[in-house]
Amino acid sequence: MTRIFKSDALLIYFDRRIITMLFLGFSAGIPILLIFSTLGIWLREAGIDRSTITMFSWAALGYSFKFVWAPLVDRLPVPLLTLWLGRRRSWILVAQLTIIIAILWMGSTNPAASQSSMVAIAFAAVLLGFSSATQDIVIDAYRIEIADSELQALLSATYIAGYRIGMLFAGAGALYLADYFTSSLENYNYTAWQYSYYCMAAIMLVGIATTLIIKEPEQNGRDDSVYQTLDYVGFFVLFCLAVMTFIGAFWLTAGGVLDTLKSSLTQISGNGVLAKMLVETGRLVVAILAVTLVVRLIMATRLLNTAMFVHSYVDPVAEFVSRYKLSVVFLLILLIGLYRISDIVLGVVANVFYIDIGYSKTEIASIVKTFGLFMTIAGGFIGGVLSLRFGVLKTLFLGALLTILTNLAFVALAKIGYNIPVLYLVISADNLTAGLASAAFIAFLSSLTSVKFTAVQYAIFSSFMTLIPKIIGGYSGTIVDGIGYEGFFIIASLMGTPILVLIWLVGRTMKIQEHG
Repeated sequence: MTRIFKSDALLIYFDRRIITMLFLGFSAGIPILLIFSTLGIWLREAGIDRSTITMFSWAALGYSFKFVWAPLVDRLPVPLLTLWLGRRRSWILVAQLTIIIAILWMGSTNPAASQSSMVAIAFAAVLLGFSSATQDIVIDAYRIEIADSELQALLSATYIAGYRIGMLFAGAGALYLADYFTSSLENYNYTAWQYSYYCMAAIMLVGIATTLIIKEPEQNGRDDSVYQTLDYVGFFVLFCLAVMTFIGAFWLTAGGVLDTLKSSLTQISGNGVLAKMLVETGRLVVAILAVTLVVRLIMATRLLNTAMFVHSYVDPVAEFVSRYKLSVVFLLILLIGLYRISDIVLGVVANVFYIDIGYSKTEIASIVKTFGLFMTIAGGFIGGVLSLRFGVLKTLFLGALLTILTNLAFVALAKIGYNIPVLYLVISADNLTAGLASAAFIAFLSSLTSVKFTAVQYAIFSSFMTLIPKIIGGYSGTIVDGIGYEGFFIIASLMGTPILVLIWLVGRTMKIQEHG
C-alpha cells in the first residue's frame, strides 16, 4: 500500500470519496435526535407525562437490531431504482425518502390533541428509527466499498464529523427553531414544533442531493448473486412475518403475570433494576424463540428459497469465522463487544453528574454539547491521520489508554466540583479521545468486513459493539448511589484496562494491515 506522508495529510481530505462521507454522515446524523432528546422536549412541552415519553425510546430499537434486516437490504433490489442508481445508492435514496416522510408525519401530528395523535406520532417515530437504521446500514456498506483499508480511518473520521454536525442541527438547531417560533414549557405552541420538524425534513434534501451526485461503488468482489423475483418476494414476506411475530410476542408478554414476577424478584433480590432487567430479558428471549419457530416453520414448507436464506444470513457469519482460528474469533468478539465499554458506561450517568455538581442546563449545552462536539470532530480527524501514519491497531491502543486516563479526569472534577475552566479541560480531553478512538475503531471494524458481505457483517459488528456496554450502563445509577461518583469513575476507568491486553493479543494473533 502507498505510504501517506505529511505532504499528503491535508490534500487527502479533498478526495471526492472523503467529501462524500462528510455529507452522507450529515444525512445520517439528522434523524436520531428527532426520536430522542428533541422529541422528548417537544412531548414534555405538550404536557405528556414522563413515563409515556420514555416509552418512545423503543422507537429506536432498529439501531440495535439492524443486523436482522441488513441481509434484506444487502440482497433485495429496489424495482427500477436499482437499475438506475445501483444497489447501494438506490437503498440510500429509499431510506432518505422514508426518513423525510416520517419526519413530516411527526411534524403534522400534534401529540397534545388526542390519544390517537400519540399513537400516530409513535408509529411515525418507529418508521423514522427503522428508516434511519436502514440508511446507516447502506452508508456503512458504501463507505467500505468505495476505498481500501488504507483510507477507511479517514473516511470514518469524516463520516463521524458529518454525523455530529447533523446531530447538532437536529438537536440544538431544532430546539432553537422551536424557541424562535415561540414554544415553551409554560406556553406550548404546536405550530412552532411543526415548523421545526418541517425544517429538519427539508435539511434531509442535502442527503438526497448527495446520493444522486455520487457514484455507485465498483463491485470489487462483492457478491451480486441474482435470484428470481418470487425468491425476493418470499424473502421480504418472511422478514415481515418475523417482525410481526417479534412485536406480537413482546406485546402479549407484557403485564399480568410478569408484573407479579417482577415484584417478587424485586423483593427477593432487593434490586428493582436487576429484577426488571431479568424480566425484560426473558421477554426478549421468548420473542426471539417465537421468531425462530416461525422462520423454521416457513422454511419447512419450502415456500422460501432456502439457498437464498442461507446465503443471506448464514454465509456472512460463516465467512467471517472461516478467515480466522476459533481463538482469534473469540478475541475479536471480545474486543468488538468491550472496546467502548468504559466511555459508554460513564456516558450514561455523565449528564446527571453535571447537574448534581451544580452546572446549569445552559452551561451543559454550551460546553458539553456544542464545544464537546467540535472536540469530538477534531479527535476524529486526529484518529484518522494517526491510523494512516501508525496503523489502526496502534491507534486503537492509544485510544483505549487515553480513555482510561480521561475517565480518571472525571474523578478530579468530582473532587473539585463546580468549576468552568476545569470542565472545559475535562470535556476537551474526553471528547478528543472519544473522537480519536471512534475513528480508529470504525476503521478496525471495516478491516474485518469482507466486501462480499459488507452490509451484513458490518451491521452485526456495529450492533454488537454497544450491546454489552448498554446493558452494564443500566446499573451506573445504582453504582453511583452505592459508592459515589468518584468511586464510579474509577471503576469505569478500570473497565478499560482489559482492552489494552485484548488489543495486544489481537495484534499478535492476526495480521491486520498497518501503515507506518
